[in-house]
Amino acid sequence: MLAVAGAFCLMSCSEPAGEWPEPAPALWEVSQDGTVRAWLFGTIHALPDGVHWQTASLDDALAGAGVLVVEVGELADAAAGRRAFAAVSSSPGLPPLLQRLPADQRPALGAALENAGMAERDFATTETWAAALLLANSARSLKSGNGVDRALLDEGLPVVALEDFRQQFAIFDGLAEADQTVLLREAVRNVAQARELTLTEAWLTGDLRALEREEREGLLADPELREALLTRRNAAWTRTIVRLIEQGRRPLVAVGAAHMIGPDGLPAMLERHGYRVTRIQ
Repeated sequence: MLAVAGAFCLMSCSEPAGEWPEPAPALWEVSQDGTVRAWLFGTIHALPDGVHWQTASLDDALAGAGVLVVEVGELADAAAGRRAFAAVSSSPGLPPLLQRLPADQRPALGAALENAGMAERDFATTETWAAALLLANSARSLKSGNGVDRALLDEGLPVVALEDFRQQFAIFDGLAEADQTVLLREAVRNVAQARELTLTEAWLTGDLRALEREEREGLLADPELREALLTRRNAAWTRTIVRLIEQGRRPLVAVGAAHMIGPDGLPAMLERHGYRVTRIQ
């Protein structure tokens, strides 16, 4: 579910090892006065088995970093995630799930539920945003245990978490119902359309143009959702990153690749703070 916080677009499906291209996921260095102060690495939260994404450039960044900055540091604590989700995901008196989408979109939602082995009654008290996350998660054949964030947490660097489970779910819980409906609609669209393989390959090869196209067409095309899920969070994260840089802690910031793209991405925001941000992979 946490992958949705970055963007639905970074979902992927299982494919045999050996069919994936040479890895070059997007990596930047952040410098000031000619000295490298930090690194930015766009991650993906889950991957199929057999996808090799580590590179020499990333190894160099890890060797030079003093602290690893991730979205959530407690990824291995599934129980904490479940508790945080349960605390905010239910409300009484909700309309049936199908009625929360316009009539012309209900058949697709019904098909998505059937394909996921779910029934509308399963969501009687589930808020719309939570239903969207559960439905999106049900369609994935990948493994979050293969996620890049989780692998980097095993590198042994001190960790700074930008958010926790409670904060991430609170962002969704705070959305207006109209925006939650967009979230549900996009979850259904992603279940219905097989774009996962192409987008995983785009991440693996550092093809930010392909990922940016998905942003323009997906849920982040909605201004309110983009502000809540991306822009506002990136601004808060940038303040934390700048503070770590000023403290001389040489952070390696590893967060979802969607947070690196466009004028409200982390590279652009750090440049506006006076740093030079150079893509090195």
